[in-house]
Formats: sequence, structure tokens, C-alpha cells
Amino acid sequence: MPRSKKFRRARLIVIVLVVLLVAGAGYGGYRGVAAVRASFPEVDGSVKVAGLSAPVDVKRDANGIPQLYADTSEDLFRAQGYVQAQDRFWEMDVRRHITAGRLSEMFGDGQVETDSFIRTMGWRQVAQKEFDTQLSPETKKYLQAYADGVNAWLGEHPGGASASLEYTLLGVVNGDYKPEQWTPVDSVAWLKAMAWNLSGNLQEEIDRSLLAQDYSPEKIAELYPEYPYARNGTIVKTGTVSGDAYRPADGQAPAGAGTAGATTQGAAATKAMLKDVTDRIDAMPQLLGRQGQGIGSNSWVVAGSHTTTNKPLLANDPHLGPGLPSVWYQMGLHCRTVSATCGFDVSGFTFAGMPGVVIGHNKDIAWGFTNLGADVTDLLLEKVTGPDTYLLDGKETKFELRKETIKVAGGEDRTITVRTTKAGAPLISDQSTEQQNVGKYAPNGTSAPDRGTGGYGVALQWTALVPGKTMDAVFELDRAKGWDEFRAAAKDFTVPAQNLIYADAKNIGYQAPGLVPVRAKGDGTYPAAGWDSASEWKAFVPFTAMPFSFNPPSGYIVTANQAVVDPSYKYVLTKDWEYGTRAKEISDQIDARLKNNGRISPDDMQEMQLDNTSILARTLVPLLLKVQIDDPYVREAQDLLKDWNYHQDADSAAAAFYNGVWRQLLSLSFGQKFPADLRAKDNCLLVRQQADPTKPDSSTQIVTECGTRDPGKAQPDGGDRWTEVVRQQLEKPDSSWWTYIDSQHKEQKGLDNLLAEAMKNARQDLTSLLSKDVSTWSWGRLHKLTLREQTMGTDESSIASGVVHKLLNRGPYRLSGGSAAVDAAGWNAAAGYEVDWIPSMRMVVDMSDLDASRWVNVGGASGHAFHPNYNDQTDLWLKGKLLTWAYSPDAVEKATKNKLILTTG
Repeated sequence: MPRSKKFRRARLIVIVLVVLLVAGAGYGGYRGVAAVRASFPEVDGSVKVAGLSAPVDVKRDANGIPQLYADTSEDLFRAQGYVQAQDRFWEMDVRRHITAGRLSEMFGDGQVETDSFIRTMGWRQVAQKEFDTQLSPETKKYLQAYADGVNAWLGEHPGGASASLEYTLLGVVNGDYKPEQWTPVDSVAWLKAMAWNLSGNLQEEIDRSLLAQDYSPEKIAELYPEYPYARNGTIVKTGTVSGDAYRPADGQAPAGAGTAGATTQGAAATKAMLKDVTDRIDAMPQLLGRQGQGIGSNSWVVAGSHTTTNKPLLANDPHLGPGLPSVWYQMGLHCRTVSATCGFDVSGFTFAGMPGVVIGHNKDIAWGFTNLGADVTDLLLEKVTGPDTYLLDGKETKFELRKETIKVAGGEDRTITVRTTKAGAPLISDQSTEQQNVGKYAPNGTSAPDRGTGGYGVALQWTALVPGKTMDAVFELDRAKGWDEFRAAAKDFTVPAQNLIYADAKNIGYQAPGLVPVRAKGDGTYPAAGWDSASEWKAFVPFTAMPFSFNPPSGYIVTANQAVVDPSYKYVLTKDWEYGTRAKEISDQIDARLKNNGRISPDDMQEMQLDNTSILARTLVPLLLKVQIDDPYVREAQDLLKDWNYHQDADSAAAAFYNGVWRQLLSLSFGQKFPADLRAKDNCLLVRQQADPTKPDSSTQIVTECGTRDPGKAQPDGGDRWTEVVRQQLEKPDSSWWTYIDSQHKEQKGLDNLLAEAMKNARQDLTSLLSKDVSTWSWGRLHKLTLREQTMGTDESSIASGVVHKLLNRGPYRLSGGSAAVDAAGWNAAAGYEVDWIPSMRMVVDMSDLDASRWVNVGGASGHAFHPNYNDQTDLWLKGKLLTWAYSPDAVEKATKNKLILTTG
């Protein structure tokens, strides 16, 4: 008789407590030590690796960061595969199961819905097509060499404790699991995961449509304001870029932008399906990180004419979801002699499971990335007329059909049918029985016949579903010797669309690469009418027309997710730029340092990365201090703001109160008014509700309404967009957004009244969370980061209980910074104060002395829990410190703590 999940979990807890607790207590027991250390990598001596043509040296410094030295490119990448598998194979294995939609094979039936969604999008199929049809023979050769290296390690560690502690835990609930051989496509597929993480405004499309059920276009425009071009500027300082001209038709009303003329049933169908898509996005594995807009990054580069080193300096700190192991894997890849047969001498950050270096430098150039934020996804509302047909331009058109079988550990297989439109857009609403049957009516009153399986669905157009050459671009970047080769590599970097900054010994530059669609109709801000072929993409912006800059007159370039170009640009890259708060602050700091012929040092670059100033506080705090507060209990907290310097330091009581007020302001002014299905679960608010919503003059009542979903992007999460929303509304003291329901269930109006209520509520909130004594308050006590082990999941479908996660997680840590600060320790004001995205690594590259370049990673090099390098860099990262990282052969040799020689097998 099969054992229940509760039994297996209980057994798992017992095993973990016996093994991990013993091991964790100073490695106090032999068996605990053996169980934990069994999978730690060999870092000294020699080991045979099949397929090598000559020995490869693996030199690790005190932080366990490997530097590889080989005679041929194939040997180099074979060794990279072996070494990454040593440190991170469990993570790599989970990642490839995510991208292939095969998590259920590892973790059981709790992952079937996630697998169905990813299988529907077809990440693995697209990766296979890229490998088969797009990538160069040379890239395929490198990918195969990397896979051979992974498999050489796997042959020595076929599973169980010798591979990773997590396989021991997995064996308790899925004893039949054995890792498969690594393939080149496993490496390529992870690019789809990163593209998903950085895929633009998909959630904004959904949320605008859901808001349209309750708000006028004018009100929605206030919640999604125009980018402040005059105040925050653009990356390339203009919208004029050379290239072929093509401008999409203007003035087209986007499909689904409102519900005028729609039947009540049609509006309900639209709302239900879009909400279902949001739920699917929210349920994606946390290892993929937070999706879409709001994920920021900083990078900037300063010309040698403005630096103390007389050579360019380049800084980068990508902002991603936190977790362990770190999303980044740091390493150096060096040919002993750089030549035509071995052309690599590169150091930087890459992803576990992928060859090459993604961000870093070689001996000639350095480069960094931030997210371009281009609108590369469109939702298409489709009229489904039967099991295999939909309407297109008034005619029934056949879907492309394929079946996918999801194997489930400990359960029955599940077979799904994926339907894809002629435009290559899969129906992502298909795997929900509810959504297959809902929606007899399409938006705007246009009905679609109901034929049992017919009705109405949501399809996804996404550039990542178009096979591309990004993996080619990674190797091309690693070997680029100058600006022209850098741009040639960027041309092949198709997905995800990024901002690429550049430096060599004499020059600085910027290039925007990536596939960005050209629309004949609409602007991508709302779901489009899939039954009209004009909603399908017509082309992509040609690379010759993509924005770039080379040695600009300013002598520096800043990219921090602000608008790249102004509206004079020929194409619509997106209508949903981040609002440029961080970019403006970085630019202002650079200008201040350059004033009176000043110069910028590497220390300045590092210091700017740690700037935690709240820019909006400069506007909002004076208004808060003008409000008359009679309650001495609240006035005591208000007084904290009098001498505050707007820095969000972890030990600042003023920063704690300000952010508490900010959270309450957003809830009172916006959160109260949002429909329940756009609010967080368990978030109950007092709202004003008309007795008869169809009659504007009908009487009103105050009711309690609770949220129905996890925190979403339409909610006031407090990020960059919301700073701009509030900034603009602060200029309107009588704005209707300042009408709110107070704690006495009474409607109040006016900005001053709302600010007073926000301060009162914040005082109560912080008293309950911290203490009554304001002198004990600090921002870090609220604003905490927990680095959670991500690969085993966190919900009821994971293999690990809460006890296991507490042993594998690290933290909580008290953090400075904030969502719209340069030191972007992001938090969701709709959900609480916990940090949910961070600068995932920091680097400052010094082109005058590459050995003096500085780096730090969150977590560490190792993916093995309890390994000394599992979390050894986090304390440095918290303190804003960077490590110098050797690059030249002599410096690497001097820094080497452990040396392993991979020999021919």
C-alpha cells in the first residue's frame, strides 16, 4: 500500500533533523559530516575527465570562484560543464525540468499545472528549434563540449548523496528518480526562463483590462502616467536613431481597452480569463523570479576623460528575485594562449547550466546588462469555434495541435492538447476546464458561437517563442575585441531585449539589442483582438534602427530601465517604461562629481551603487510635516521626519516611519478603490459601494471587501510607477484619489486629511510590528531579506517541509534601500515590508587595471548547503563591500587557494 504524502513528509523531517541538525551544529557528528560533505566538490589534486585533449587547470580562490585554463575552446567548455556540475548540478537539474515542463517527474502532482503552462508555451520546443536551425556549428560544438563535461561529472555521481544533499531528500518522496544525461538543449532552454523573467508588460496588459471593468480611460491613464521625458530624460538623449523607417498606424483603439458595448456576460468572461492567466503567472516556480515590469537594474559607464584612472569605469548591478543558490555563477574562462583555435580569455558572471560568460570583461572590452523593458509580449483574445478551429478575419481557421504527456512521480500521467494559432501564439488559457467553457461572448459585444468546447480564449505572442541566436551572441561577446565586434554580437542577442553598455580602453558605448515587434494595429497596452489578423505582428524592428550611443558628449552613459528614446523615435518600443527615478539620481550624482573638473574614482562608482535615497521623500516629507497633528502619539512619529536626510538606512527610525506612511498612503488613496480581484488575498478594506452601481446618484454604503489574489502589478506596490503616480497627484490637492474611508467608516476628502490618516495608521502599524517606543524603531527591522532555498519549492507540493527550508534558508537580514532607490532592495507595499528583489550582484570594472576590478555575489559560488562557499559573500554584499577579483595569470596564481587538474580520460 503506497504511503501517504503526510507520512513521507514526516519521514523526511526526521531524516533531515537527524542529518542536517547534527551536521549544522559545528559538524559535530561523523555521520552528519559525511552526509553533508559527500557531495562537496574535489578542489585539489587531479581527476580524469573523458574527452579532454589536454589537461585543464581549475584554480579556485578563497571564495571558491573557479578560473579555468585550457589549450582549446572545446576543452575549456568541457571543463566548465564539469566544474559547474561540481558546484551546482542539483540546481541545474531543477532548472532544466522547469524549462521542459517536467517538474512533476521530480516532485509529483503538485507541479502538473506549472508543467502544463510551460508545455503550452513550448519553451523546450523553441530551444530545440534554435539548436537545430539557428545556432552556428561552432556554438553547437561548444554546447556539446559543455554537456560532455556535465555528463563526465554525472557519470561519477549518478545520484544520491554523492551528487547533492537534495537528492537524498528527494529520494524520500521519489526514490525512483535518477538524473538524465545533460544535453545542449538543456543549456539553451534556460534563456527562455530569463526571457520570461524580463518579458515586459504582460501583467500590465492584464491589469489594465481588469481595471477597465471599473474605471474610465482617464482614470486608468492616471494610474499609468506618461513617462516624464523632460525631468528624467532618456538613455540616448533623443528619439532619432538611424535606420529604416516604419511607423505603425496611430490612433488605433486597442482591443479590449474598455467594455463599452460589451454584454455583462462578455465582460465577466474577459475578466475571468485574464484573472486565470494572472493566477498561472503567479504560480510559476520562484526559481524563475518575479516576472515582468518592476524588475530593474542599474548600469553606467564613465569615459576615461572623467575618471581618476584615465580609463573608463563600468558598473552593473542587475536586480532580480533573491534566493539560494544565487542566480549568478561567477567564473573565469581562459585559453592559455589566445589564438584562432582557442579565443577566450574572459571573466564574469554566467548561469549554472549555461556555457560562456554573460556579464563581465575580457582583456579588451567590458560589458553589462540592464533590462530594456521593451513590449515583447501581446495577449490575443481568440474566438474559439470548436476543438481545433478559431475565427480569423471572419473565417474558421485550424489551430496547430500537439499533444504533451506529463509524467507524474507517484501518480498517473496527464496528457494535454496544446492549440497554437497561425501566428504561432499558443492558447495559454487552454488547460483550465473553467476557461474552456466560459465566455460565449467576446469583448465589445461581438459574439462567438458556443460549440461545447468553443467560446473564447487567450493566446500569447512572445518574441521568446521565435527561435533566435542569443547563444551565438554569448560566445561572440566573450571574444569581442572592440566596438564593431561588440555590436555584431549584440545583433545576435535576440531574446531577452536588453540595454548593453560597453567600455574598452578608450571608448564607451551603448547598444539596445533584441527582437521588438512592429504592430500594425494597437500599441500593446491592452489585449488585442486575435480574430483580426491586423493584430498579429508584421515585423521586428531592424537592428540598424535599434538605439545606440558611442562616446556621447556627456562622457557617460546611464541605463537604469528608464526610457531609451523619446516619442520622436520611429517605432513603439513600449508604452510601459520604468519611470527613470534611479537613472535620474545616478546621472545627478555623476554630474555632481564632475562639477568643477572633478573626476570619478572606482570608490565613487561603488558608493553610488549604495545610494539608498528616497527621491519622492524630498517632495512628500515637507507636505507631511505641514499637516497639523493633534494626537501627541502620532506627532511623536511625525517629528522623526524633521531632520531626516531621506536616506533609507537600515538603522533609520525616520525611514521606517516614512515607508510605513508611504504604504498607508497607497492603501488609502488607491488600494481601497481597487476591485477585490486586483488586491492581495486576505487584504480586507473598507470601501464605498453604491447601492445600485448603474445609478450614479444612488445612496452609498460602507462595506468590507477582501482580496482574491496574490499581490499583483495593478496594486499599489510602491515601485517606480507609483512614485510617479503619486508625484503627479500631489499637484492636485483635491484629486478624487485623495477621497478615502477612515477607520470610523466615514468618507473623508482632501490630501491633508489623507496624509494625517496615513501617519496615524502608520504609527499604529509600526507600534504593533516594532514597539511603542519610536526610539527603538529602525527600517531594517521591517525591511528584511530572507534568502530562501528555491530549488525545492515552498508550497505544499514541494518535497521540503518548512523545517527543511528553515535549515537551508539564510537570514533574515536587515536591509537598507528601497524600491525606487539606486540601492534597490525592493518591497511590495501591498503585501508588507519584506524584501522581494535585490541587486543580485554588483561589479565595478576598471579598464586601467582589470585585476583591480571589483565584484560581489549574493550567496556564494557553491550550491551545496553548508558548504563554506554557499553563503560566504552575503555579509560583504550587505555591507556594500566588493571583492577584488584577479584576472591576469600572475594575479590568479597568487590568489589561488585550491588547484584541481582535469586530466585526459
